[in-house]
Amino acid sequence: MQQFAALLRKDSRPVRYLVVDDSVFARKNLIKMIEMFGGEVAGEAGDGLTAIAEYNRTKPDIVLMDITMPQMEGIEAVERIVRQHAEARIVMVSSVGYQENILAALQKGAKHFVQKPVKPEVLYEILRYVLSDDPTAAGAPVALAGEHRS
Repeated sequence: MQQFAALLRKDSRPVRYLVVDDSVFARKNLIKMIEMFGGEVAGEAGDGLTAIAEYNRTKPDIVLMDITMPQMEGIEAVERIVRQHAEARIVMVSSVGYQENILAALQKGAKHFVQKPVKPEVLYEILRYVLSDDPTAAGAPVALAGEHRS
């Protein structure tokens, strides 16, 4: 298994994540990756409405948000979270890689997008980019639909 350097906050503490996906399997898979990257899970949600409540409760550093979910889609949840918390860092994680969904999520305030099935090395680079606040860092949204060239 590939080793990853721990992704840390600017205060050197572990990055806290909110993992939002209606699939328990997908959430567990993402949580395994987060733990490989030295992060900790602040909360989980299975739909957009719960994601908003969990965001407000846990104040995570990063949200990994599915697009297609019951009760409230990820794109609407992104819009509502960002409206209340402009500093929110949300990465969309979805198998629905339609360009219009990705663009809509980015326009509503998502910082990036990763395609399912998620590869740990791709997610790692995207998280490094989103945490860096540096638009020139590796992983900038050039690989918009999750394509990754090695």
